[in-house]
Amino acid sequence: MNDITLIQGIMLSIMALVVGIDFWLETLYIFRPLIVCTLTGIILGDVQTGLITGALTELAFTGLTPIGGTQPPNPVMAGIMTTVIAHSTGVDAKTAIGLGLPFSFLMQYIILFYYSMFSFFMQKADRYAEETNIGGLTRLCCLLTGIVAVTYGLVTFLCAYLAQGLMQTLVSSMPEWLTHGFEVAGGVLPAVGFGLLLKVMLKVQFVPFFIVGFLFVTFIPMQNLLPVALIGAAFAIYEYFNSQRKATSTPALEDTQDGI
Repeated sequence: MNDITLIQGIMLSIMALVVGIDFWLETLYIFRPLIVCTLTGIILGDVQTGLITGALTELAFTGLTPIGGTQPPNPVMAGIMTTVIAHSTGVDAKTAIGLGLPFSFLMQYIILFYYSMFSFFMQKADRYAEETNIGGLTRLCCLLTGIVAVTYGLVTFLCAYLAQGLMQTLVSSMPEWLTHGFEVAGGVLPAVGFGLLLKVMLKVQFVPFFIVGFLFVTFIPMQNLLPVALIGAAFAIYEYFNSQRKATSTPALEDTQDGI
């Protein structure tokens, strides 16, 4: 087990503050688990764990997107706490995903609470807009965003630093069957997340590409997924130029038919 120092806890809080603002505004998309886990691993001095947990957590959250008032589990806290738990307790990355989900749900409920509470400021925002009060509107937006940012930093510090002893005790006292259950659940979550993404994006004409990738990963022994990524890139380039060729040939065919 590895202890998280006070400096590391403060640095994690600052990082959570920054990526929390990015998630609130959805600007640079540095709030994605792949980036958050990697940054967390760098802060903790365990980059390998950060990369592994980042890849698994990103897959688990691939198909989870906020739609209207529906808020999925918070990806920022999921990324931070999955890496923190894997680093501080020494459990497998898949097990850490299952153990990190409660913290993700906690932040999700806090953000939903803010959505409800901040609605009371909308009347004032409308008045500022009608009066063309740019300064007042700017201060109001900065105030609400600042509240969210501070909450991210505070929750991260409490969960990652102050509660680390409790987490280590809890994980060490868990029976083997329960730990294995979290490992199985954490291993299934990336497949579920990718399945949700395919449900929205997969088209019939792309199924052969999916089958080829599945066969390569399942039946061909490889040290890493780089060959599969290169094959996917080759398929993407082929499909792009093929669609470009069809787009340029269609107007010419229509002109020919009009001439006839």
